[in-house]
Amino acid sequence: MTGLSSKQAAKLMADGKGNTQVSKSAKTVKQIIKENTLTYFNLIFVVLALLLVVSGAWNSLTFLPVIIANTFIGIIQEVQAKRVLDKLTIMNAPVSVVYRDGRPKKMRTEELVLGDVIVLEGGVQIPADAEVISGEIAVNEALLTGEADEITKQPGDELMSGAFVVSGKCVARLTHVGADAYINKLTLKAKAVETDDRSEMVRAIDGIVKLAGIVIIPIGILLLYQSIGVAGNSFTSAVPSMVAAVIGMIPEGLYLLLSVTLAVSAMRLARKQVMLHDMKSIESLARVDVVCVDKTGTITDNAMLVADAVPVRQMNRAQMTRAGDLVSRYLGALDDSNATSEAMIDYFGETKAADAVETLPFSSRYKYSAVRFREGVFVLGAPEIVLKRHFHLYQDEVNGYASKGYRVVVFGQVMDRDAIPENGLDQCDVDPIFFVMLQNPIRENAAQTFEYFASQGVTVKVISGDNPVTVSEVAKRAGIAGAAHYVNAQTLDSPQAIDEAVKNMTVFGRVTPEQKREIVHALQAQGHTVAMTGDGVNDILAMKDSDCSIAMASGSEAAVQAAQVALLDSDFSHMPQIVSEGRRVINNIERSATLFLVKNIFSFLLSIFTIVSIMKYPLTPSQISLVSMFNIGIPAFFLAMESNNRRIEGHFIQRVMLRAMPAALTDFFMIAALVIFGQTFGVGNEDISVAATFLLAIVGFIILYNISRPLNPFRAIVISGCIAGLVVLAVTMNSLFDIQFVSVKCVMLFVLFAIATVPCMQVLTKFFILIDHLIAKRTGRKTIAYENIT
Repeated sequence: MTGLSSKQAAKLMADGKGNTQVSKSAKTVKQIIKENTLTYFNLIFVVLALLLVVSGAWNSLTFLPVIIANTFIGIIQEVQAKRVLDKLTIMNAPVSVVYRDGRPKKMRTEELVLGDVIVLEGGVQIPADAEVISGEIAVNEALLTGEADEITKQPGDELMSGAFVVSGKCVARLTHVGADAYINKLTLKAKAVETDDRSEMVRAIDGIVKLAGIVIIPIGILLLYQSIGVAGNSFTSAVPSMVAAVIGMIPEGLYLLLSVTLAVSAMRLARKQVMLHDMKSIESLARVDVVCVDKTGTITDNAMLVADAVPVRQMNRAQMTRAGDLVSRYLGALDDSNATSEAMIDYFGETKAADAVETLPFSSRYKYSAVRFREGVFVLGAPEIVLKRHFHLYQDEVNGYASKGYRVVVFGQVMDRDAIPENGLDQCDVDPIFFVMLQNPIRENAAQTFEYFASQGVTVKVISGDNPVTVSEVAKRAGIAGAAHYVNAQTLDSPQAIDEAVKNMTVFGRVTPEQKREIVHALQAQGHTVAMTGDGVNDILAMKDSDCSIAMASGSEAAVQAAQVALLDSDFSHMPQIVSEGRRVINNIERSATLFLVKNIFSFLLSIFTIVSIMKYPLTPSQISLVSMFNIGIPAFFLAMESNNRRIEGHFIQRVMLRAMPAALTDFFMIAALVIFGQTFGVGNEDISVAATFLLAIVGFIILYNISRPLNPFRAIVISGCIAGLVVLAVTMNSLFDIQFVSVKCVMLFVLFAIATVPCMQVLTKFFILIDHLIAKRTGRKTIAYENIT
């Protein structure tokens, strides 16, 4: 029981027997540099650059500085984000109470070693495999096995790392640590087996990038063959055209934009004391339309106090004193570590009772605790549970207290019992002694937070283990819409009843941990994206199955470790900032992805047209670089920083593709027609190339304007600056970007097709709106919002 000495622990740590944790997601600086430099597309760019050097087309290398800058920006931003997040992780690492040199002390779980003796109590996640030495605890292994049952562990029993302690207190010795511990073995298996835990947006962008990577090689080879082998052009003239087509098809900045934006977003949230355990949660939060919250710790502060303790029957002063002493003995015998017991200890005091024969710690499943003394069995818990057989006699009194916003518990004696009931109190008569009223102050910013959710179309459901009348009253004070519609979850005895209640009710009281999870499942089955907030072990099951889980760090350690998002200062008013950050990221990436795909789809179609028509590809690499810089790169960078609170709906890839197609096809039709008409009227290839560059830029600015509507001063400055920048570079650095004066014939053709771009895009947009409506009608989903591109 004295544990290890500091000298023994240091030797074990040096021998590699420390509790080093295995992370599924953390990257080293070396990995970040490798992932940003040794990429498939960077290899393609190097090959293309070598071909241009061999062919002597030096001015076509203008894309290289952009690629190099993108790589360095990606590395710097991700490393900076890593440092901020690592610092936050260390500062908020889980700690354990461990015996060292015969004395208990708090240490980070990663500093534990094999053989350490630790103390475990309610709300703690077991840091490594262990064996119980003394005491008794109830553990839940749902995060490991999926089974929600609470398992009692006594001396000699094994404890699995990753499980969490529901109640009780024990001392245990660590038997397996680090990579040998059960939870880390699971993590290593998960890393070894390819599991697709990416978000929808990341999967979609990965798919686009992979498809482009597959297509560019055969098209590049065909373009070279067509130009040299069929058209008879020289190697020197064929290479720049092929490189221009291939560069146009590569979404070189899209994946960079995604990784950098997510990393920066995580860093921004970290500076607001919000820690993400999972990058996927950013997108999940952006899509959330239902937030399930607990009352205590979310709507109210964690600090709990006893407002009053009312004897159920008339008592004189001596009887009140004896009853209070009994409660004090009860609290001292139970050794529960939760907010309710701590508040009652502050009020009644705590007397370490040596005559306690048997104890049952509080469980959120049973909603009461019990102690057996020589004079009988006493219980403390929810009145509806403890007084179940005769609750109707006390219901009006309890509801009266609850309607004032108090949480009510009853302390009483189980009659005619010489042992704690094994199967609940359903068949027991309980003589109530005290009704104890507890209260938590409502959080200062709760009303503003819930007002924000209402304005954003996010529904709030309050799910609590407390009396539904109490929860409803607190929810009303916090300004939650529909708070008057409440239900006692004890009456929800079937999946159909839960499903119906989820549709019509806002407040759920007397909910068990299993029912919390069932409510989340019912909401998901109805098509909602659900976020679950919580601070205790009773919330973990529902948090685990929700689309996004948010924990208050002031609650149980197990809840924080199980959640995707942890509010380290336990301030629920950060939630609007988190949701806004998620929406900003996804909306802006979706907008930028549309710009990238316009270029990629257009380049692919024009390459196929060039191969089939045996014509020369009309654009050069430097011209593609010029247009990409001002149509895509610069605006995507600036627009990605803008706030955007539009709620995310629909599938990412469908929205992006259907928005990009009208502009991409307009680009293709206009430039393909320009090439055909130019050859028909004897316009030179160089003139057509310049005209095609400006046509491409015009369509690019039209789609940029459309996806930026409604315009605000910031967006107007970005678009105007990009137009001005393109014109200035085209004039001052015309030779670098292959821009020259063109013939009158070419100018007339250019004006004609420039005028035709707007009606062409309008017709194509209406066509794709029709396609979208037909798909929506067939699949039953909502149509994609086209209000910004028509």
